[in-house]
Amino acid sequence: MDILFFSSKPYDSASFLAAEVAPGYQLHFQQARLTLDSAALAAGHEVVCAFINDDLSAPVLEHLAEGGTRLIALRSAGYNHVDLSAAQRLGLCVVRVPEYSPHAVAEHAVALILSLNRRVHRAFNRTREGDFSLHGLIGFDLYGKRVGVVGAGKIGSVFARIMAGFGCHVQIFDTRAISGLEALGATQVPLPQLLAESDIISLHCPLNEHSRHLIDAQSLARMKRGAMLINTGRGALIDTPALIGALKSGQLGYLGLDVYEEEAELFFEDCSDLPLQDDVLARLLSFPNVIVTAHQAFLTQEALAAIARTTLDNIAAWAAGTPSNQVQFGA
Repeated sequence: MDILFFSSKPYDSASFLAAEVAPGYQLHFQQARLTLDSAALAAGHEVVCAFINDDLSAPVLEHLAEGGTRLIALRSAGYNHVDLSAAQRLGLCVVRVPEYSPHAVAEHAVALILSLNRRVHRAFNRTREGDFSLHGLIGFDLYGKRVGVVGAGKIGSVFARIMAGFGCHVQIFDTRAISGLEALGATQVPLPQLLAESDIISLHCPLNEHSRHLIDAQSLARMKRGAMLINTGRGALIDTPALIGALKSGQLGYLGLDVYEEEAELFFEDCSDLPLQDDVLARLLSFPNVIVTAHQAFLTQEALAAIARTTLDNIAAWAAGTPSNQVQFGA
């Protein structure tokens, strides 16, 4: 069985080749992002393995189906970039990795909080230049602060437990009733209350039609002045241009992003020798109280190994006629 990986990096090939590959599976790694132009590369491959910024819209899926592709194996949990209606119409099975390491993403969110709070990024740059002054590096104790967690899935729950360990008061918003809150010492609250009361807000909810631009100009205005906002979920959870005004006015005190709404053409690539063409991102990077990382929250040895194992197991299950972790339209 021929399997083509789009948007593959050295760590992808290393993790998949280190996993136990079933006999007869031929893994082919392609650095190109899957687009309408690159879809022709998949001709003759039964399985296409795609990542978060690959284009899986109806026109691309049609090209893949015409070329003989029958399975779309996502090596990610999110599937908002897949036209599931078109996949169903074309007879394409779509499977995903529902979880790999919730600790990886949750811990990265905490790393952003600590770095922003204690100005680690600024201090690092200063000391390398021989500047050992402490001006502008004052942080705050996490102990006793109110932390708002948007989304109580596995990542959000792990993040909440970590922040509770710092002695924070944890509030969680989710559209469903949350179990285990007593053991965590957390409370479930409506989103408006979470926005108004939290010193730190971290987004861990999936991206869908209800959560797109969940954080917009109105949401930012409802937040406690000077609050910290962290997003390791999906870029489009935030109406990014609205962040500029909130940062300039001081309404938003700190911003940590591992995802970005328009990241597809930038993230996972080295663009250091070219002028940054995204004006909104360039403006965000100019603020001293903003840290942007390039969608690396998932990037741990444990997570990569789990992604590889689950993806290969998904392919094997589909080949056996019993698909697992399948994503279906309307489900």
